[in-house]
Amino acid sequence: GLVASDPDHLQDFCVADKTSRINVNGYPCKNAVNVTEVEFFFGGLANSAVINNLVGSVITTANVEKIPGLNTLGVSLARIDYQPDGLNPPHTHPRASEIIFVLDGELDVGFITTANKLISKSIKKRRHFCVPEGLVHYQKNNGVKPASVIAGFNSQFPGTQSIATTLFTSTPLVPDHVLTKGLHIGTKGVKKMRNKLAPKKT
Repeated sequence: GLVASDPDHLQDFCVADKTSRINVNGYPCKNAVNVTEVEFFFGGLANSAVINNLVGSVITTANVEKIPGLNTLGVSLARIDYQPDGLNPPHTHPRASEIIFVLDGELDVGFITTANKLISKSIKKRRHFCVPEGLVHYQKNNGVKPASVIAGFNSQFPGTQSIATTLFTSTPLVPDHVLTKGLHIGTKGVKKMRNKLAPKKT
């Protein structure tokens, strides 16, 4: 048999050096002499976010982009806040499995297997739900009060692909004929979706 795993750490930490021009899978290490406690700290998940979008949810990430000390550690967090009836739309994390812990409220959560089976459950405060790596999933606040969760990932930078946004607002755009044939909708439907999902110009 063959067994493989991530290599053991060869040092205490590898704080991300975001100023480096070296291109590696992750970030190169900052000189340990220059590392401070600030690079391991983040207070951004303590409070709920202001929600002012159409889907009714906001995600606050705590990954290597926010916490350089997470570099090479293979973990990160996020906080998701939902208005009543708010939705975290169908999406995937291509580099991580996810576990969510409900801080407040009640959510409908689910993921879709590669056999096209929906695995879903309603979960309440202080309950958990996990999602395997790369599978399409969602969360929806099914209550009349705001809800929030903390999500944990086994990656320093899990990545997120929102299904609708990915298909309709990529750069360059996915050709209309691919979307009309693949999704069984007309060109008017494609245009309507692009207009709805396009980032607002400031």
